[in-house]
Amino acid sequence: MDKEEHWYALYVRMHHEKKTAARLDELGVTNYLPVQETVRQWSDRKKKLTVVVIPMMIFVRTDEQGRLELIRNFPSITGALIDRSTHRPAIIRDEEMERFRFMLDFSEQTVHFIDKPLAPGDKVKVIKGPLTGLEGELIYLDNKSEIVVRIDQLGSASVEIPGGYVEKLYK
Repeated sequence: MDKEEHWYALYVRMHHEKKTAARLDELGVTNYLPVQETVRQWSDRKKKLTVVVIPMMIFVRTDEQGRLELIRNFPSITGALIDRSTHRPAIIRDEEMERFRFMLDFSEQTVHFIDKPLAPGDKVKVIKGPLTGLEGELIYLDNKSEIVVRIDQLGSASVEIPGGYVEKLYK
């Protein structure tokens, strides 16, 4: 068994993401539940809510044995994201997780998760604002500039950024 720790994307039962993250925290298991605050409008009021960015998924850093034990011992964890090429549980690379967490933690705009593949775009780096230093791909949706961070096994996350805040990377 692989004793090295990796990030895994685990599936969770609907509406159990926050409870599962809290329980993993209690047990000292390193985990990341991507959430962000958003304002929801109802007919009579507005309310600030903390919403899960990727429903029914939580990221856990553990070794292979720990991953298997979590799936076996947590009724709310239903399985792991599978890598289509190896047919094994997908391992999220550390640098991909770091970029994804940085974007979620420091973005002033709502982050949108895109689960379909994107056409390759220019590699860019944010040079202004709270996301300075973030690297990703630049795409254009509805005439707005968006920067995308790709997580190979999962898809991409995007956030709207003014075009003047990014510069093209030449690698």
